[in-house]
Amino acid sequence: MKKLYASLIGVMLAVLTNVVMAQAHKTQVLVLIHSDKGGTYELAKEVAKGIEHNGKVQAVVKLVKPSSDPKLSSLAVATVEELSNYDGIAFGSPVYFGNISTAMSEFLSKTVELWSQHALEGIPATVFMSAGSGAGKELALQSFWNSLAVHGMILVPTGIMGNDKIDKSIPQGNTVLGTTSLASLTVTERPSKSERYLAELQGMNFAKVALALAGTRENKALDKKSSPAHPDAVAIHNRLRENNIVLPKVPQPAGNYQPYVRSGNLVFINQVALKDGKIFKPGKLGAGVSEQEVKEATEITMLNVLSVLNEAVGGELNRVKRCVQLTGIFNTKDDYSKHADLMNVASNLAVTVFGEKGKHARATFGASSLPVNSSVEIQAVFEIE
Repeated sequence: MKKLYASLIGVMLAVLTNVVMAQAHKTQVLVLIHSDKGGTYELAKEVAKGIEHNGKVQAVVKLVKPSSDPKLSSLAVATVEELSNYDGIAFGSPVYFGNISTAMSEFLSKTVELWSQHALEGIPATVFMSAGSGAGKELALQSFWNSLAVHGMILVPTGIMGNDKIDKSIPQGNTVLGTTSLASLTVTERPSKSERYLAELQGMNFAKVALALAGTRENKALDKKSSPAHPDAVAIHNRLRENNIVLPKVPQPAGNYQPYVRSGNLVFINQVALKDGKIFKPGKLGAGVSEQEVKEATEITMLNVLSVLNEAVGGELNRVKRCVQLTGIFNTKDDYSKHADLMNVASNLAVTVFGEKGKHARATFGASSLPVNSSVEIQAVFEIE
């Protein structure tokens, strides 16, 4: 009998331990998004609200890259390595020509090691998108699904849930693969009330799946020992550290433009001598501003360029294939002719950071004035992977 009692007590303790551990681990779902103009983020908030509807699942909204949009600036940026830690992932992106956005595509392209280690297999996934006019939305959703299926993720569609309760008097973004918002059809506020409803419903349904499957798969977090850092990444990190180079916060646009634009594999950047929100030593060289001060301003401007570039490559400067072109414009008097000496500061910094890849074509000009009274402006073109 004593042995029987001991066995029963052992079983009860094991059950209680499992219950306590299950309660301690709250199911977590990552809502991973790229949002251009806020439409995808608005859907993401509804999806997250649906995920947390029953109080048993926590939604964590993160970006695939930093954003200059004030609405998104407080959101954290996800890392590839953390994806396998979640019990489910809801992916959100704008539609780009019948496909997922460039930023989301670039993020997913970094998950090769997760794929090779089967780290995302068995994790539930669902998809939602901001679809503009709606043209190509099913193609874009399908392309999303294709990428996630390769990882062995469990794809959770929306089917026709909630379609009987939406406003059919105007176009809506409902699809069987995932909720979309027809952002460019402005006959009503977008996402529409019906699109928000469908997004919340999608989140609620996804939470049920994530909750049911939580703890049923082996944790296959990325084995960092088997994935050493890229040699170029180590070299660049070492150069930054050895030369005491600290990249500043990315300057925010002062008008209707972006900090950078990517076209194909080229990244275009323009910056001035902004430091801590103010122009460093504003004015004209020779009229209250010395050569040394302009050289300091040139270094500040080039650091701003590198900071923006770092954002453009998602913090992976090793993806820079080369510095293609630097153009320096200096606020000088008409008779000044040593512009090249000033621009050498920027050129030297590019080579210090990137080595041979930092050597570039160059142009240098003098100007009678520059925007915001900066003493220097630098235009840069980089080729990236």
